[in-house]
Amino acid sequence: MQIDLNPTGGGAGNSHLVNHDGRDSVGKPRHLGVEEEFHLVDQTTRRLAPRAPELLEWLGAQGHYVAEMQQCVIEVNSAVVSNLSDLGKELRHHRKVLSRAAREVGADIVAAGTVPLALPSELPITSTARYRRMLADYQLLAREQLICGTQIHVEIPDRDEAAAVAQRIGPELPTLLALSTSSPFWADGVDTGYSSVRTLVWSRWPTTGLTSGTSSAADLDRLTDQLLATGVISDPGMMYFDVRVSRHVPTLELRICDSCPDVDTILLVAGLYRALVERELAAHRAGEPALELPAVLGRAAVWRAARSGLEDDLVDVRADGQARPASEVVRRLVDSLKPWLEANGDWEVIDHLATSALLVGSSAARQRRALRRRGRLTDVVDLLAAETAHGVAEPAPASGDELLTEYPWAGYDEALSQGKPRPPYRDPIAALVALGAKGLRSRDQAVVQLERADGVTFKVTGRDEPQIFPLDLAPRIVTAKDWAHITAGCEQRAKALDLFLRDVYGPRSIVHDGIIPDEVLDRAPGYRSTGRVAPNTVRAHVSGLDLVSSGPGHWQVLEDNLRVPSGVGYAMSNRYLMRKLMPELAPPALLDSREVPGLLLETLAAAAPGGVADLEEIVLLSSGPSDSAWPEHAGLARGMGVQVVTPEQVWLEGGHLVRGVGERTVPIRVAYVRMDEDMLLSSTGRDGTVLRAGLTDAILRNRLRLANALGNGVADDKAIYCFVPQMVRYYLGEEPIMEQVPTWLCAERDQCEEVLSRLGDLVTKPIDGFGGMGVLIGPDASDEQVQQRRHEIMANPERYIAQEVVNLSTHPTFDGAYLRPRHVDLRVFVHLRERGATTEAITMPAALTRVGPPGNKIVNSSAGGGSKDTWILADDVQYPPPASGGSTREQGAN
Repeated sequence: MQIDLNPTGGGAGNSHLVNHDGRDSVGKPRHLGVEEEFHLVDQTTRRLAPRAPELLEWLGAQGHYVAEMQQCVIEVNSAVVSNLSDLGKELRHHRKVLSRAAREVGADIVAAGTVPLALPSELPITSTARYRRMLADYQLLAREQLICGTQIHVEIPDRDEAAAVAQRIGPELPTLLALSTSSPFWADGVDTGYSSVRTLVWSRWPTTGLTSGTSSAADLDRLTDQLLATGVISDPGMMYFDVRVSRHVPTLELRICDSCPDVDTILLVAGLYRALVERELAAHRAGEPALELPAVLGRAAVWRAARSGLEDDLVDVRADGQARPASEVVRRLVDSLKPWLEANGDWEVIDHLATSALLVGSSAARQRRALRRRGRLTDVVDLLAAETAHGVAEPAPASGDELLTEYPWAGYDEALSQGKPRPPYRDPIAALVALGAKGLRSRDQAVVQLERADGVTFKVTGRDEPQIFPLDLAPRIVTAKDWAHITAGCEQRAKALDLFLRDVYGPRSIVHDGIIPDEVLDRAPGYRSTGRVAPNTVRAHVSGLDLVSSGPGHWQVLEDNLRVPSGVGYAMSNRYLMRKLMPELAPPALLDSREVPGLLLETLAAAAPGGVADLEEIVLLSSGPSDSAWPEHAGLARGMGVQVVTPEQVWLEGGHLVRGVGERTVPIRVAYVRMDEDMLLSSTGRDGTVLRAGLTDAILRNRLRLANALGNGVADDKAIYCFVPQMVRYYLGEEPIMEQVPTWLCAERDQCEEVLSRLGDLVTKPIDGFGGMGVLIGPDASDEQVQQRRHEIMANPERYIAQEVVNLSTHPTFDGAYLRPRHVDLRVFVHLRERGATTEAITMPAALTRVGPPGNKIVNSSAGGGSKDTWILADDVQYPPPASGGSTREQGAN
């Protein structure tokens, strides 16, 4: 730091008066200073960027801004101040200057322990003699020093007293770390499971830990000289203990904290730290013994703080090392320091900041929520950059009854109407309000930990690593009346689509009779020759139909999925987690999602040649752990009691697809296919032979059934979607029960002209798109995006369809501070079974509600959408009228 903490000009230990309670400088708080380290991230890629040399050149000769070991990090030194208000002004001023300068070199600044997007091998070390030597000596430790911390200096002119206080203060440091935790992700974007992985990275250096173990300046200097003599450290600056006595300025330096995106966290930690120094210095002068903290317990307390942050238990070293909720440990520390905080004039501000910090939660938790909203690491970096630039974290309500204060009333919301819960939601909303933001954040963290432990993940498009499958804590309710309508409509639709698949790969009657033009089939990417392999029986054993609602009781089919529809396993997991972690919600009688594995097994057994199969003869065929829905594959197989196999574990023998069971070879009669058709047919079996020929031969010989059948992708085609109502009438002789979204085929000239004339008002989609890829919502798109789509359609009209914009319903979704509306859809699962001359349809008693990112109408898991527990009411409940008068918040409170 560029500071001089000797304002009176006297020697060390002689510059302050000492009053009767042991405080120095009567009526004057000790001076403070802060060193902040900032990551530099590229404004476009959001990756760490080695721009510090350019930035420092741009800033010129300003002593406050200093290079660090990594060229992607810059350090800022504050001026010396005596009160927290001035410290806040200092920090915000330097952030403003630094942020403005960083933009000039194409970068943003981020104050956090780590940044989730980086390529360590491409990040150079600052070229000074010291840093070059450290790189040579410490290798991996230096290369992976992609971490940033906040250091806080409090003046203690007497180095002997500073050394003594450093020893005494150690037990409280893990709590200060918990307040600052801001590094859940490592450089490759992986969620480490920790709130401060920076702490783990930092602890690898040879001279780290809560304290140095020395109690006087002479002992500390002797230890430093010994370490220098060993060559373990190359200079005194490498004494990296979590609290250390400075050799250059008369201060005791706190080094345990992550960099903090919001300034208030720094002020909170600084105020608490200064009060701790005052308390322990007074106790030292009074001869009071220090708290004895075994080294193992101290290390455990630091590890627990780095693991949990503010969202779980901490080790309370003042209570025999018991695990206690972080909120209790923080409040105990704050309250215990009240006399010293009051003496410094800090009590009111620290009390307020501590309360706010416990409501808002740690930066690590905020970052995880940002990732779960949309599955994009760039969203995490954007959040950190915005918080750093403004120095402010997201706000939080003061109490539970304010959860809905930020709820905008627009469009159709399924749970709330004019600020009041709709009848089915009165009790659930009241329970959520009673828990409040703090309680919901605690449960949200518990959900994440359980999902991580159970491996409930999903791979998002564009990411190499799977992420936790987000579960929102506000359940969605489908009434028995709505469910009866949904069931009838979806079963009808699934039957019609299955008959279409049998027909289109057989006699093609629907084409010959002029219902579907031949060219529509020719253009469909999912129309494959392999589809003719399956016998004329049920082909769509498991269908997933995506529904949206635009008003009470008004449901429409948005999309059909007849290849490998995923989601029912996640719906089951959601129910399990909500029952375990949200008992306050106490749902009424619901359809039991635990029946799903048994029903699925019955469907697969019915699909076997002859309609019967032993358990060993049924498998779930998956591409393996790399598949986006692998946790669902494993969970469903476990629930059915069947084996998950990959192509590499099966082979063809005697015209049968077989697998090994111990020393035996067992034929596979039914394979529940949960992988891409092309991938399956191009895979090699255990014997190295490509499976395609043998697999199709076994199907033709009626020795094997695939569920779902090959070639089913033609029914997923968005152009074919237009004709499903005609299919219902043609094959079933019935009127469609379920509506679908009005759709135009751009391949048809007249329809294409209408689409182009209304392009800014419609949704356009590629016919072979999935997971929201290529979808353009006209009203939400820029003029440039609309014009680009216009050119694409004009160049290849047969590749696109257009639909009316559906005003998707919204549902309250907890964002870490408030309940806010998010768009939702509903995936319903229908099974078909051959029963003699008829086809039986069964709708699964579980449905998956998917939640869109903020302000986004595209709702799907592949693009990073979240999910909700879906309550399907077993019976229609008669709800009493709401109490007269009172708002939602008043009703919830009562």
